[in-house]
Amino acid sequence: MENQFIAFKLGNEEYAVDILAVKEIIRWIHITRVPKAPSFVYGVINLRGNVIPVLNTHLRLQLPDIEIADKSRIIIFQVEELVVGLTVDEVVEVITLNDDMLEKPQMVEGNHRFIKNIGKIKNRLIMILDLPKIFDLKLI
Repeated sequence: MENQFIAFKLGNEEYAVDILAVKEIIRWIHITRVPKAPSFVYGVINLRGNVIPVLNTHLRLQLPDIEIADKSRIIIFQVEELVVGLTVDEVVEVITLNDDMLEKPQMVEGNHRFIKNIGKIKNRLIMILDLPKIFDLKLI
C-alpha cells in the first residue's frame, strides 16, 4: 500500500508526517508566548481568526534549537478535533512510500516514542513522526 508524507528538515535530518493530517503549510508569522507553558510550546498564532497552539519541534524532540530563517515554516495539523502547528526548518517535498519502504524503529533509548516508522528511500532515512504522541502533553 502506498502512503504519502510531507518531508521536512529539522537541522540536517529529514522527518516526515502523514499528508492526510496536514491542514496547511504557512510562512512564519508572529507567535504570541503563553505564560507558564512547557518549554516546547512556542505559543499561539491567530490564523484567520482561529487561535492555534504552535510547538517548537526542535525542543519537543529534544534537538538543538536553531534560528528562524527564510525557509522556516509552520505546518498546521488536524488530528481528530485538535488543530496544532509544528515549526520546521524547511519543507522538502511530498514523498510516497510503500509499506515495504517503512520499518519500525529498533531503538532502545531516546526519542523513539515520537517516531512511528523509518522511511527508506535509496540512501535516505526519513523519520516518520507519530503526531498523536507529539501532541500528547502527558509525555513531557
